[in-house]
Amino acid sequence: MKSGQLGRNGLKVEVTNISSHGIWLLTRDKELFLSYDDFPWFKDVPVKKILNVQEVAADHFYWPELDVDLSVEIIEHPERFPLKAKIKK
Repeated sequence: MKSGQLGRNGLKVEVTNISSHGIWLLTRDKELFLSYDDFPWFKDVPVKKILNVQEVAADHFYWPELDVDLSVEIIEHPERFPLKAKIKK
């Protein structure tokens, strides 16, 4: 039995915690916090949709079920990106 190349299909990003304040992502070299105040589209959605995150490029994450695209820069400095998506209720 042959196994695939190491690292090619390994997780590069993982949701490590979901709380009443936000979510934590673990990347290759750091843990990032996304507060619901800065990233409201993660609040009140099923956990399954939050856990389904992909790293589509280096330090660029995508949640396909939520249609949310974020970079490490946006996550670390949300004040630099004041335009926020509107949440449909």
